[in-house]
Amino acid sequence: MTLNNPNQDLKRDLQGIASDLKWSAVELLRVAERLSLAGNEADAQAVLRMCKIFQADEDRLTAYVAEVADERIVRGKADDSRAE
Repeated sequence: MTLNNPNQDLKRDLQGIASDLKWSAVELLRVAERLSLAGNEADAQAVLRMCKIFQADEDRLTAYVAEVADERIVRGKADDSRAE
């Protein structure tokens, strides 16, 4: 099953955003570790909570990618009249 160009673009965009979230979570984990080692446990825990949110969002986007691939999510034609 081949996706049309708008759906290929949507799939690629979702994969890219999921990848960005994953990279951000990994970097934030490093920040949290440094905060904890510096004795700033409250901020380290706050950053870890952010990481969990990013990871959950990454998982949701990955699921959307699968739905696009299965054509359960389809990008419609863009409404150019709103672009001003």
